[in-house]
Amino acid sequence: MKRLFTVILAAMMLAGCSGGENAGSPVGADGANTEEEVDIMENMEVTEFCPDEITETRDGVKYGTLSHETYHSETTGRDRGFNILLPADYDETKKYPVLYLLHGIFGDENSMTDPNFKIPEILGNLAADGLAKEMIIVYPNMYASSDPAQQPAFTPESVLPYDNFINDLVDDLMPYIEENYSVLTGRDNTAICGFSMGGRETLFIGLSRPDLFKYVGAISPAPGLTPGQDWAMTHPGQLEEKELTFDGKDYKPALLMVCCGTNDSVVGKFPLSYHEIFDTNKTEHVWYEITGADHDATAIKSGIYNFLKNIF
Repeated sequence: MKRLFTVILAAMMLAGCSGGENAGSPVGADGANTEEEVDIMENMEVTEFCPDEITETRDGVKYGTLSHETYHSETTGRDRGFNILLPADYDETKKYPVLYLLHGIFGDENSMTDPNFKIPEILGNLAADGLAKEMIIVYPNMYASSDPAQQPAFTPESVLPYDNFINDLVDDLMPYIEENYSVLTGRDNTAICGFSMGGRETLFIGLSRPDLFKYVGAISPAPGLTPGQDWAMTHPGQLEEKELTFDGKDYKPALLMVCCGTNDSVVGKFPLSYHEIFDTNKTEHVWYEITGADHDATAIKSGIYNFLKNIF
């Protein structure tokens, strides 16, 4: 009960007696959207740990097919790789919503396909139980550098290609996916979620382009979204704290979720700081912690499980 109460407080802080501002699209003159969209965050029930039975392979359940592909990026001037998880019995006569799933620092398009994360199993079992929609998951390489010799490191210059990924995603990868796969287009059918550095970039992209992404999830997001310093480096910040808001924008997410393990030894309390900034800015969101989880598969499975159940 305590965990659910915390989540509801974060999500309903604007509600008041009138129902408050809503999280959806588009925003009307009075800031209102549809009741259905508001209910995602106001009524979202979080399960702190992904149930074991959701991560297991079941008899009689078909799971998606994962493959590695390439596309040409005009943003970087290079061919770049991605993995794609197509639904079981993928049918080109049907159209599917799309989730873009982002990896952490030093990772690539293969990182989030780690079998320990159980993403095909979680999605397949939720879909079989009627708790999630069939969807396509795209696993990009988020290091969008035009220099093949450039490598990630804990310096402001070395992380700039992660910040450049927004351009590669919007201008190159998304058009490629929409042209080559049977996908539903538009923000109603597009979600983005990420872990660690991928969580930081997810928040940056979600805040910068709410017109493209209706569902935004950050699992253990890394420092650097706002100015700060951690054990690794000083972060100039992608945005000022006051910019962590959708005020003045035409769209707001139907779901903005941030979560983190209580024992995270890598990003520490930075995810909590983003939650507190959202609170200060009266930005509606869902926040929760995973008791005892580190920067690990436990946190990832929890975030993926709760996010997939509440999108599309």
